Amino acid sequence: MQADRIARTLDNLRSRFLDERRGDHWEGELSSSALSTATATIALTLAHRRETAQRLESLAQGGAAWLVEAQNEDGGWGDTALSFSNISTSALCWAALTLRGGSPESIERAAAYMERHAGSLDPKSLSDAIKRRYGKDQTFSVPILTVLAIADLLGEDGWRWVPQLPFELARFPQRWYSALQLPVVSYALPALIAIGQARHARRPSRNPLLRPLRNLVRESTLGKLLEIQPTNGGFLEATPLTSFVTMSLLTAGRGEHEVVRKGLDFLEKSVREDGSWPIDTNLATWVTTLGVNAIAAEESLPLDKPTRAAVRDWLLGQQYRTRHPYTDAPPGGWAWTDLPGGVPDADDTPGALLALREVGGVSVATVDAAELGVGWLLNLQNSDGGIPTFCRGWGALPFDRSSPDLTAHTLRAWTAWSGDFPAPLASRVSKGIARAVAYLEKNQRADGAWAPLWFGNQHAPDELNLTYGTARVLEGLAALPEESPAEARAERWLVEAQNADGSWGGAPGIESSIEETSLAVAGLAARRLRRGLGPSSAIDRGLGWLVEATDEGRLTDPAPIGFYFAKLWYFERLYPLVFALQAFGLAKRLRSEGSNPSFNEFSTENAS
Repeated sequence: MQADRIARTLDNLRSRFLDERRGDHWEGELSSSALSTATATIALTLAHRRETAQRLESLAQGGAAWLVEAQNEDGGWGDTALSFSNISTSALCWAALTLRGGSPESIERAAAYMERHAGSLDPKSLSDAIKRRYGKDQTFSVPILTVLAIADLLGEDGWRWVPQLPFELARFPQRWYSALQLPVVSYALPALIAIGQARHARRPSRNPLLRPLRNLVRESTLGKLLEIQPTNGGFLEATPLTSFVTMSLLTAGRGEHEVVRKGLDFLEKSVREDGSWPIDTNLATWVTTLGVNAIAAEESLPLDKPTRAAVRDWLLGQQYRTRHPYTDAPPGGWAWTDLPGGVPDADDTPGALLALREVGGVSVATVDAAELGVGWLLNLQNSDGGIPTFCRGWGALPFDRSSPDLTAHTLRAWTAWSGDFPAPLASRVSKGIARAVAYLEKNQRADGAWAPLWFGNQHAPDELNLTYGTARVLEGLAALPEESPAEARAERWLVEAQNADGSWGGAPGIESSIEETSLAVAGLAARRLRRGLGPSSAIDRGLGWLVEATDEGRLTDPAPIGFYFAKLWYFERLYPLVFALQAFGLAKRLRSEGSNPSFNEFSTENAS
C-alpha cells in the first residue's frame, strides 16, 4: 500500500474531527431509536387522552408514523435502523401502535412476530418470554410488561402479569439500597417508584400489611421522584426511562403531578424532525473526551492555545462539585453529557481526567480537579478490585457489577495523574492500581479475551464484544510501567481474531466494522509502543483495511456496537471517526518511535 494513502487517511480523519467541534466541545449524534419512539408515543398518547392537547397528539401521531416506516421485514423492530429485531423493542412498538389504533397491517405483522418469538400471544407466554430475556433483573422486564398491560395486550386482568415493584423502599436512605437488594439496578429508581405506583393503583396488593403501607407512602415517594428529577424533566436524559415514568403516573391517575408535566416537556423538546426520539439526548462529554484523547494519540495535540483553554474550561465545568441527588454520588465525577440529566460514572470520569491532562496540562485548577476525580474513582472501587459504573457495592445486577473495560479505563487515568499528587493520595492510587490489575488478571478469559459492559456486537455469540473489551483492557494495562502477563495473551487473542481481510468484528469470524477494527489496531499499537516491540503485520493489515473502508478517512459509517442500559443498542455518528483517528495516531507514533522505519514507509507487503 502506498504510504501517502495512510498519511492522507490520518489527515482527513483529523480534519473532519476538528470540523465537528461546536465551540468548546464536541456533541456528536445518537441514532434514532424505535424503542424510544415507541415509549414516547405511548406516554404522549395517554397524556393527550387526559388533556386533549393537539400538540401532544401531533407528536404521538408522528412517532407512530415513524414506527410504521421503521418496521423490519420480519414484522419486528430493532433498537436502531441497523439492529436486528428483538422481542423487547418489538413488544413496545406493537403496544404503541395498538394503543394508537392505527396501521392494521403493521399491528398484524407485529403480532405475528411476537407470536413466533413468544410461542403464543397468551399473557403467560408473553410474560415468560420477556422475563427470560432479562433473568432476575426486573429493570426492563417489568416496564415492558407494564406497557403491554396499558395497551390491553395481556388480557382482561393484564396487571396480574406485572410484578409489583416495591416502591415503598424508596423511603429508605439511598446508602441502604445495596443492602436492600432492589430488583432493579441503581439507575432505575424512578422506574421503581413510578411503575410500582401504577401497579399498586391498578391491582393493589392483598397483603393486609403492604397495602396500607403503600397507600401511606405514595405521596412521599412521589416527592422523592420529583426531588431526583432533573430540571429539564429527563431522567438520565433517557427517553425510555422518562417515558416509562410519565406513562406510569398517568396510568396511576397522577397526571396532574409535576413529574408528569416535566416529563412531557422533556419529550416535546427532544423529538426529532422526522418524528423519532434517540435513546439519549447526547453523549457530549463522552465523545469530547474520546475525541481529545484520540487526537492526542499522535502525541502533538493539533489544537491552538485558545482552543485548548476553551475545551479545558468546558471539561472543568462538567465535573460535579456537589453530591448528586440521583445516585447520592459524592463530588468529583463526570457524566456522559453536559445536560441536567447526566449522572457521574466510571467510564466518563477516567475519560475526562485523561482529556484534561491533554488540553489543560498541570495547573492548580487541573490538579485540583484531578485529585477530586481520582479520589472519586478510588472510593468507587469494589472489594474485588474492579470498577463499577455508578455505585460501589451493589454487585448483584449487570450494570452495577465491576467491569473490565471501566477498570482498564480507570487504570489509564490513575496512571496519567499519579505523579502529580501528594504522597498520601499517590499511595492510595498505587494500591488501587495493584488491586485493579489483580482484578483484570483474575477475570481474563482462558482464551485471553475480556468482555466489556457498555459495548456489544449483535452478530457475536451472546452479543459479547470481546474485541472492544480486549482492546480496551490491553490499552489500560499498557499504560502501566510494568508489563502484566495478561498482555501477551490479550495480544495473541486479538491477532488470532483478525479476519482474513485485515479487519475485526466483535469476535473471531464476525462481520467487521470500522469501530472494532480501529479499537483492535489501537490496543495492539498502544501495547507495542509502550513495550518497545515495534510494528506488526496485524496492525499494518488493519490499517490497510481501514484505509479502504473509510475511503481514506472521508467516510466513517457507524455500526450499532453501543450497548446501552438493559440490552438496548445504539450507534453514535462520531464513534468510527474518533476510534479510527486514535488507531492511525498510535500507529504513526509506533512507526516513528518503535522501529527504524518512519510512518511514511509502510510496505505493500505488510499493509495491503
